[in-house]
Amino acid sequence: MKRVLIILTLLIASQTAFAQLFSKEKIKNIENFDKQRVSWGFYLGLNSYDYQFNYEQDKPDILVETSMGFSVGLVSNLRLNDYFDLRFEPGLFITTRNLQYDPAYFAGLESTNSDLLREVKSTYVHFPLLLKVSTKRFNNIKPFIIGGFSMALNLSSNEENPDDNAAGQFRTKKNVLFYELGFGVDLYNQWFKFTPSIRGVFALNDELVRDEDPNSPWTSNVTTMKTRGVFLNFTFQ
Repeated sequence: MKRVLIILTLLIASQTAFAQLFSKEKIKNIENFDKQRVSWGFYLGLNSYDYQFNYEQDKPDILVETSMGFSVGLVSNLRLNDYFDLRFEPGLFITTRNLQYDPAYFAGLESTNSDLLREVKSTYVHFPLLLKVSTKRFNNIKPFIIGGFSMALNLSSNEENPDDNAAGQFRTKKNVLFYELGFGVDLYNQWFKFTPSIRGVFALNDELVRDEDPNSPWTSNVTTMKTRGVFLNFTFQ
């Protein structure tokens, strides 16, 4: 599903770009929009989060089953010049991941099928500060790349929950730091600017909260567990 959405977005963007770039010059919609020092907007989107694990010992990988999540947020844009903008895009990102453990993690221990599966629900309040680097505007489109750093507060982390995996509770850290990279295209119509974009996000810090038991089959073999994800956003300004 994630790959299909990415391919469709690229096809739509490329088709629009082709039509705009290789046709005669057209009347520019909202021509002075980008001359504003500060502008505002909002975005709706889809997200898909994964985990990247590093391990202490050579055991089967913990499998991560991802699902499509929902995103919503606000945009504040500070124009630096014709090609650079500083953006703050706070938002709410909701997602679920399922972790599937191999029975090898429970060798010599009594376990059930429920012990092999952990559902990780995450509700991130996301605070990214981004630099947007745009090309020159061609008719009514303007491609760009974007990147920066962000901090997220995971409201579903259960970091302070005294129960751990022995009681069926998988815990993650509340605060996560990311770096982000992406690209998109601004499309100008008569009334507003519409922007589809794709962005990858990569955690900088380990998010796993270890179990009290140092030999826990769920956490003892994990050196680091870091989020990585893909955002497909549709912005309106």
